[in-house]
Amino acid sequence: MRNPWVKKNPFLSMWLSGANAVIGKTRGRASAQAKRQASSLWSAALAPGKPKKRRSKR
Repeated sequence: MRNPWVKKNPFLSMWLSGANAVIGKTRGRASAQAKRQASSLWSAALAPGKPKKRRSKR
């Protein structure tokens, strides 16, 4: 008698393929956003600061 647990299931295969595609897109977007935030953090940290405005005394 064959084991039914090792039989191929096309519906499970399609579902897992779709889930993998969605997770891949989400991971790609998250890593792209993290790279953008890291680059903006470094550019802000390395940029010279703005001069502070001094108030004139009356």
